[in-house]
Amino acid sequence: MRIAMVSTECAPIAKVGGLGDFVQGLARELLKHGERVEVLLPNYDVLEGQHIEDLHEIGAPLRVPFHDRRLDCRVLSGKLGGLTCVLFDPLSEHRFFARSRIYGERDDAQRFAFFSSAVLEYLRASDRRPDILHCNDWRTGLIPVLLQACEQEPGMSDIRVCYTLHNLGDQGRVGSDILHQVGLDPASLMVPDRLLDPHDERMANLMQGGIVYADFVNTVSPRYAWEIQNTTQGMRLQPLLKTHRNKFGGILNGLDDGVWNPEVDRHIPVNYGPGSLPLKAANRRELRARLALEETEKPIFAVVSRLDRQKGLDLIEHGIRYALAEGGQVILLGYSLDAVITARFEGLRAELSASPDCRLELGYDEALAHLIYAGSDMILIPSLYEPCGLTQLIAMKYGTVPIVRRVGGLADTVFDAHYSDKSFEVRNGYLFDDPTPAGLESAMSRAFDLWRCFPAYFRQLRVNGMRGDYSWRQPAQQYLDIYRHMILSRAQSAS
Repeated sequence: MRIAMVSTECAPIAKVGGLGDFVQGLARELLKHGERVEVLLPNYDVLEGQHIEDLHEIGAPLRVPFHDRRLDCRVLSGKLGGLTCVLFDPLSEHRFFARSRIYGERDDAQRFAFFSSAVLEYLRASDRRPDILHCNDWRTGLIPVLLQACEQEPGMSDIRVCYTLHNLGDQGRVGSDILHQVGLDPASLMVPDRLLDPHDERMANLMQGGIVYADFVNTVSPRYAWEIQNTTQGMRLQPLLKTHRNKFGGILNGLDDGVWNPEVDRHIPVNYGPGSLPLKAANRRELRARLALEETEKPIFAVVSRLDRQKGLDLIEHGIRYALAEGGQVILLGYSLDAVITARFEGLRAELSASPDCRLELGYDEALAHLIYAGSDMILIPSLYEPCGLTQLIAMKYGTVPIVRRVGGLADTVFDAHYSDKSFEVRNGYLFDDPTPAGLESAMSRAFDLWRCFPAYFRQLRVNGMRGDYSWRQPAQQYLDIYRHMILSRAQSAS
């Protein structure tokens, strides 16, 4: 089947967070299954085009609706490691994707509404329409709405839409003029069972539109799927999700083991695996040398995270201080688009800069991230909520024991060393429930004790984590089953 994945990120050419890894990993695995896959992306000026081969313009520029006129948009195509990438390059004074960054602009709603509208025009002009259009998060939430509006056009009604929710904390609440921008009628759509935002009746909710008009909706872990229907983590979309529960589910994300694999990782000095775990020590020495940490027998606690309130910022800071006070070392690699949060962690970095046991790196460095996973002993993930999380999966793959809060995908993948109902052979980390300093300390202290007093058992936790299957093989098969079900359902309804 033909599958078009529509996203605002795809690693390694345009990555801000886990969405980029999701798109790359799933698309590559679908290719292995013999499916015809292309990824549709904006052509950002910060896109790392050196990874794309044979990039060329295809067809005449699209004429994309923009309020009461149309704007030209070039379409480029190239290959990313065998994966077809289609890039949308607006030719207008608005410079929608020439902002020196992917997100964080005041007109993000207008920028990504234009991208959504350009995707629709691409589908209209194409003689190779996909069987499946896989959209992601609010920035592509308008696409199912637009597609439904033109389903009477020849061939358009045959396209099935899968819509993946990566984070309900950002739903795309925008003014209804966005609907006018892309040629939709606000009057017919600004009602509760369509796009009217449940928080504010003056606003349209683009994620809600995607949920209503997609053929299937999923989120990125079974636990998070339950949480957003039954707890406050649904952020007022609980009734809508329950209304559409017959087309809703949770599929756990995978890891691209061609990228995250200590046995072949080109970013680390010494490769290793579960059968050669002692070689991890060489990466620990290199990590300390690179960051000028004291060479010692202390365990290294890591934080590799976007610095966002979702991630439990107070708990991250408390965990850093607690680890140092208890005789550990700490490394943080993190970034934030919020100036207040950045200033907070710059202050913490300045306060702790004289310590030989602590380094806070504010920004994102892909090579350093790989080395941190390979060289650390434990990783802290005290999220307030976590749809899936790749951090704990990567850490376990690299023999770094996760300490996590029992939410979302963290609860689906981390099994407590002491209190899990799983056999010891699959226990792989530490969990806590209460989002409080005491809750975090309860897990960290148990990890410290095992590391100090029972090193053989701690080593087994590492090995258990490394032996887990976190690949995209099973999740990709689940997506394929959903795609085929959508196509079959359409064929049955047509007959």
